[in-house]
Amino acid sequence: MRRLVLVLMLLAPPALADSMIATRTIHALSVIGPDDVAMVAADIPGAMTKLDDAIGQEAKVTLYAGRPIVEGDLGAPALVKRSQLVTLVFQADGLTIHTDGRALERGASGDLIHVMNLSSHLTVSGAVAPDGSVVVGPKSKD
Repeated sequence: MRRLVLVLMLLAPPALADSMIATRTIHALSVIGPDDVAMVAADIPGAMTKLDDAIGQEAKVTLYAGRPIVEGDLGAPALVKRSQLVTLVFQADGLTIHTDGRALERGASGDLIHVMNLSSHLTVSGAVAPDGSVVVGPKSKD
């Protein structure tokens, strides 16, 4: 019965307002692809309305087939995973220091995460850079 409802929703003619649903069960931390979501002719409160806003994003929670996707369900994909080796970068007044660290949590670009400096074994906080390194010090708060 559920499949029939999903098929009917997908085959319905376009309406004035479209809403996004998951076409299959998508587990948390999975990156959304074009085949994972579809638009249905329904005005579902809170549901996303543009496919481009979802494709390439990461599911923060499990998304179930046929259910609407709201913006809070998705976020930027993680560049750094827990226990991953990362480069720590400290920059101040023309001085740049690079060292190795181990991420203690996951993070997407711009997220503030904790990293253990492998040289000193101290835990520091830093912002994940777009290249996957972690910037610590004054630049990490930008």
